Amino acid sequence: MKNLLVVLISVCLFTFWEGRSSAQQQDIKGGKDHPLISRMPDFFISDYKESEFESFKFIGADKKPVNIEGHKYYIGYKLITGKPEPGELKIRRNIQEALKKIGGKVVFDDNFNRTSTIIVQKEGKETWIQTVSFNNWYRLNIIEREMMKQEVIANADAMGNDIKNSGHVALYGINFETGKSDINQQAAEAIVQISILLTNDSSLKLYVVGHTDNVGNIDANLKLSKERADAVVNSLVANYGVSADRLKAYGMASLAPVASNDTEEGKAKNRRVELVKQ
Repeated sequence: MKNLLVVLISVCLFTFWEGRSSAQQQDIKGGKDHPLISRMPDFFISDYKESEFESFKFIGADKKPVNIEGHKYYIGYKLITGKPEPGELKIRRNIQEALKKIGGKVVFDDNFNRTSTIIVQKEGKETWIQTVSFNNWYRLNIIEREMMKQEVIANADAMGNDIKNSGHVALYGINFETGKSDINQQAAEAIVQISILLTNDSSLKLYVVGHTDNVGNIDANLKLSKERADAVVNSLVANYGVSADRLKAYGMASLAPVASNDTEEGKAKNRRVELVKQ
């Protein structure tokens, strides 16, 4: 009878601790996955914090810290006890590949520190994600910020005033897809205004100058910025009947920045087309 009592007590204790252990390996109250990233299999959320507005220093493409502000998430994950460890590198690569599939770009990856920085631009937001991973746990620091709204393209009259007063006007609404020079709808709307400007002043001749940020090879950016300027000129000539001798296209790449390339806001400012009076 005494032995039976000992067995029953042991079973009860085992059941208690097993239940407690299982409860401790469930998502922390209020914890949730970020909408862009599903969790690794057999992991639970052990730590979670969300702040409406906060800053975090990520490592950028130039391997220097970049301070990003916005809606912040911190999510810590741990492996359920007894489940096989996937390994640090597998965790990091899985997250990177999942984010690449939705347009994410890995701008920093360090095997020694087991960390990476990924940027996703989607649905009007720019989301920065830092991953830090080990064999049986990993954490994510995430900042969501509204993408910088491009300055509204000035209408033809406003362009004319700027050119009259300063000899040039910078346009931020003529945007191109990365590495491409195709005219999109937003750029087409800006080109309409340029054509009106040229129609209103038949004596006006312009240099159309393409600019880029400092990401990528300078020679490639020189070529790309010239191609983008050419695309604007060609559209004005072919679609709006502007005389080709009134326009000359040039590409400056990143040689004439108007803002620091150390921030995303600065880079966006530098990706522009300028109209300069000849």
